[in-house]
This record gives sequence, C-alpha cells and structure tokens, in this order.
Amino acid sequence: MHVTDTALPDVKLIQPARHGDSRGYFSEVFREDALARHGIAMRFVQENQSLSAAPGVVRGLHFQIAPMAQAKLLRVVAGRILDVAVDIRRGSPYYGQHVAVVLSAADGHQLFVPEGFAHGFCTLEPNSELVYKVNRYYSPECDRGLLWNDPALGIDWRLGDTEPTLSDKDRTQPALADLPDYFTYG
Repeated sequence: MHVTDTALPDVKLIQPARHGDSRGYFSEVFREDALARHGIAMRFVQENQSLSAAPGVVRGLHFQIAPMAQAKLLRVVAGRILDVAVDIRRGSPYYGQHVAVVLSAADGHQLFVPEGFAHGFCTLEPNSELVYKVNRYYSPECDRGLLWNDPALGIDWRLGDTEPTLSDKDRTQPALADLPDYFTYG
C-alpha cells in the first residue's frame, strides 16, 4: 500500500497494490496497521455506499461538525469520479484551498479526507459507485455543507457544458465567506 500527500498535506492518496493474473486481481484495500504507519490511525465505525446513475452528478460539499466530525476513507467500486476536499480549518495555511483527484474502479486508488475538510465529488461516468468508511456515525444534527460552486473555491468540476445534477440541499449551502468557524487549525 503506497500512501502519498496531496497538495493539501493532510489529505492522502492511497494506492493499494494489485496482484493480478489471468483470473483478475487481488488487492488489500484496507489495512489498519499500514494506514497507521502513515498517520491515519483511527477506528472506522460506518461504511457508506453511493450510486450516481448519470455523469455530472455533484454531491457535496459535505462535512459534519463536532462532536461528530468525520474523517473519510473513499474508494470507487464502479465508474469514475472527481473527488474533492476543501480545507475549512480556520487559521490553516491551506484554508479555502482544495484538492481534486480522479478516483476510478479501474485504478483502485483511495482518498483519505480528515476532519476539518468539506468533501464532495462529481461523477465522470454513468453508474459510478463510491464506498467510504467514516470514523464517526452520521448525525443529522451535525450535518453541514459548503456551496459546491462558490467562486472563492475555484473548483473545476470537469462538467464542461453539462448542467450538474444536484440535490436541493447542495444548491443552497453557504459560501466559504459565510461559513462559521466550525474547525480551527492546530
């Protein structure tokens, strides 16, 4: 398992090894001890799966606040997505910056998004499925979001001329400038 920093050092790209032959491949997609050696030492308590039928579905940018703030370990099991994490920790040298990584079932790469980051994704292929582990349970009372297309974030969702498919909730999230100080860096 190869783990590297992204442009936002606390967000990690994880590349599990695949051992293949004429039958297909085998891959260890989760090893608690290997992740801990790379600073990802936590207990994951819930696993979620999301299917988006069409390309251009944007889900996010989502996060949970204390006491149920979540870290996420994400991987695509079908299709391909653009996965995005935005640093929303007030005082961080990376505050308001984002990283965008293409994840696909074909490459098997994963993204670790720690607490203090908003997360979202855009489907790049039909029938894209995302599976992700979280370190705290879902809490409707702590569920929050950030406006997916806030110009201050400068995210290229790779939509081209495609009109995104969004939930009503994601259309009305606050912009970064209006986001309360939910997280503090350090």
